[in-house]
Amino acid sequence: MEGAWDIASVLFQVWLSIVVGLIMLPAMFGVSLGFTDLYIKVLVKTLEWATRRIQRGQNEQPTLPSQSANGIIEKNDGSMEEEIGELRRSHPKSLAGVDFTLCDVFYFWKKGIENIVEDQVTQRFTSEELVSWNLLTRTNNNFCYISVRVTIMWGLGVFIRYCILLPLRITLAAIGLSWLVIGTTLVGFLPNSNVKNSLSDLVHITCYRICARGLSATIRYHNKENRPQKGGICVANHTSPIDIVILANDGCYAMVGQVHGGLMGVIQRSMVRSCPHVWFERSEMKDRNTVANRLKDHIADKTKLPILIFPEGTCINNTSVMMFKKGSFEIGGTIYPVAIKYDPQFGDAFWNSAKYNMVSYILRMMTSWAIVCNVWYLPPMNQQNGEDAVQFANRVKSAIANQGGLVDLSWDGGLKRAKVKESYKEEQQKMYSSMIVGTDCHENSVGPT
Repeated sequence: MEGAWDIASVLFQVWLSIVVGLIMLPAMFGVSLGFTDLYIKVLVKTLEWATRRIQRGQNEQPTLPSQSANGIIEKNDGSMEEEIGELRRSHPKSLAGVDFTLCDVFYFWKKGIENIVEDQVTQRFTSEELVSWNLLTRTNNNFCYISVRVTIMWGLGVFIRYCILLPLRITLAAIGLSWLVIGTTLVGFLPNSNVKNSLSDLVHITCYRICARGLSATIRYHNKENRPQKGGICVANHTSPIDIVILANDGCYAMVGQVHGGLMGVIQRSMVRSCPHVWFERSEMKDRNTVANRLKDHIADKTKLPILIFPEGTCINNTSVMMFKKGSFEIGGTIYPVAIKYDPQFGDAFWNSAKYNMVSYILRMMTSWAIVCNVWYLPPMNQQNGEDAVQFANRVKSAIANQGGLVDLSWDGGLKRAKVKESYKEEQQKMYSSMIVGTDCHENSVGPT
């Protein structure tokens, strides 16, 4: 019995030495030994081989269903006036003053069916579709039984992900979070000074780097000269809770959020001791003036870290950017936009909170191949003369979408958990009524179409 414990103790010491010496210490100093890059290269070659083998198997099995990367149906992007004109086969360009005809109903019937089958909102809250399988059991069609070789490779991948990568990542996550709690608590006892601020930044960035290594994260930062500065507001599109880890690997931020209990509450309380993060009680979050005033006070102090905000308010599936809430753009200050785009080939970073709780999501992340993403720092932006907060928010959102290669949508991400507002329906009715009676109609999209 003692011999078994001795062997277990030796194995644990070896495991800990590998984790600390080859991963944790290099991560603390921002140094890479090249293991992650080598792993990603081998993984790319493996997935390319699997793709070729699957394509060959599909040719041998023509009845196997294939996935369409461009959606289920093909939609017409024409205006209401143009499409109804097509139906009437007369006056296709202008229908002003034309009476209602029964065939107009088919336009609304067609749009309704399209949106039932595939609307622009709900498909943004499902996992991004992949053209080819990436040897993960949970992505699109399950091709693991298409051939013996692919089955063996899939089984080997399951062993690597669950028996090697998962324990390693859990170990690193535990070390990183423990370091964050202990380090920020100790730094919090120091008097306010430049030394305290420097030590706080070191503790935070070290923790996030260890956690990033725990996810085999490969992050490419572009245009670093545009990185957010103190006293500013960093806004980014939101795909996953690890967006914070991704951004904080390259700089420190003041976080904004609601006070939580449990383990998250312990982490929040320790973090705020060393750094002026902005945590709100549940009652305060409902008071917009209280939130705005605290944020204004923070950015007024040019010695404080830039605030990190995700204006969408919910996670979107890495394909689009949805409506930015105007609150972040009403408090003044310089906005530093950041675009984040994950590579879905290596793992699905999107958190579908309606389907998975946080524990299930973290397990899925830790059993993915890796996290590979690009981060673009955009030039700072300020509100222009005559521009209100909504227009400013839309301008920033468009810039992020264009840079990240994401679809720019005007819908509110809150539709993920709410019904369509009556005002959206009324807008479509007003557009049709204006077209029939001959008044000017500006086709501004206000809700799902």
